[in-house]
Amino acid sequence: MAKTEQALLLEPTTELRFKGPFTDVVTADLKLTNPTDKRICFKVKTTAPKRYCVRPNSGILEPKGTVSVSVMLQPFEYDPSEKNKHKFMVQSMYAPDGRIESQDQLWKDAPPESLMDTKLKCVFDMPESAPQPPSYQDSIQDDKAKQLKSEPTTPPKSSIGSGSEDTKKLMEEVRRLTAEVNSLRAENSQLKDDGARLRRVAMSDTVHSTPSSPNQSMMAPPASTFPPVIYMIAAIIIGLLIGKLIL
Repeated sequence: MAKTEQALLLEPTTELRFKGPFTDVVTADLKLTNPTDKRICFKVKTTAPKRYCVRPNSGILEPKGTVSVSVMLQPFEYDPSEKNKHKFMVQSMYAPDGRIESQDQLWKDAPPESLMDTKLKCVFDMPESAPQPPSYQDSIQDDKAKQLKSEPTTPPKSSIGSGSEDTKKLMEEVRRLTAEVNSLRAENSQLKDDGARLRRVAMSDTVHSTPSSPNQSMMAPPASTFPPVIYMIAAIIIGLLIGKLIL
């Protein structure tokens, strides 16, 4: 049985193009026109319903009427090596006379020979001037690089060796200064001992030079007990007495 030719006019006719980068929602417009004198029911379907949002996705076109359908691609990680296999299909059929109670029931009850359809493929365009969104692997590598930057880095071996040399020099300087302090303490102690010994010798010499008994003081020369002035006074008194006797 021959397929019924599509009565609607589609613009574009064969493909929907989405321009990246795809870090945000990207919209492609699909224009449907009814060139006939009859009402036409339409429905837009896709092979990837979770990746697209279509508004409106169904409706009734009046004779000579036009409707603009917005096909919104959700953000995703674009991989140029991956071929896009998403497709859209616009189904249509002539609407029956009279009032339509339920379009869903109308589509369910429609005989297959009354259905018309047109398929469109999806094309992703990445602008040359715009940077391509990072792939999944690039995102993992960027996260690892950020983690390594945040972690404390160990100093290179050369700096560790230099620090060890400085530590050794400081320890040697501390040991040298400690030895000098101990030497000065020993010299100070020796000087104290020498001073005490000299004081003991001086006190011993003083004790030996001082008379130790009253007999030794009595054996001293008589002249040391009477001063010379007494002798002069005695001589003067004797002279005066002799002078008076002679007179």
